Amino acid sequence: MRIAVTYENGEVYQHFGHTEQFKLYDVENGTITQTQIVDTNGSGHGALAGFLQAANVDALICGGIGMGAQMALADAGIKLYAGVQGDADTAARSLAEGTLAYDPDARCDHHGHHHGGDCGQDHCADHHCAGN
Repeated sequence: MRIAVTYENGEVYQHFGHTEQFKLYDVENGTITQTQIVDTNGSGHGALAGFLQAANVDALICGGIGMGAQMALADAGIKLYAGVQGDADTAARSLAEGTLAYDPDARCDHHGHHHGGDCGQDHCADHHCAGN
């Protein structure tokens, strides 16, 4: 299995469509055997699904992600683990071991709109709030 993580400075980058790098993890029998960092070369949103498909990625770990990108990933057969924050290596290791905590409803539908507050509130139901 090959896992891709939206990547910036060792952390899971929080906006899929704007990620400039992915860290790829090759996994065998629940153990990471190899990693590499790849540049997206300016690809954005929908094009990133094709980029990941060409890299033979089976699963993606990211923060927020828009509906169009989610559908493109589904069409490419890439399993999505969204709403993840923190250290990229830890997240990939957790997925490889089957223990990753993620939010299947994490979305980033309101580009450029980020706010603080409690993500348990109704106003936050339609998009991912990084950091809360």
